[in-house]
Amino acid sequence: MLNRVASIYEAEVDNTVDNLGKILEPFIIVFLGTLVGGLVVAMYLPIFNLMTVIG
Repeated sequence: MLNRVASIYEAEVDNTVDNLGKILEPFIIVFLGTLVGGLVVAMYLPIFNLMTVIG
């Protein structure tokens, strides 16, 4: 009987964790994309400013 209850709760926990991962995945992708984009802009902005000063 306890094995059945344990397997039911284990299935519920697995289902909840899978759903939570599916919900959080887009937010993580957007956050990392924003972070990488910010780093790229921070790297290239001084180069563009230098080119405008020189040219």
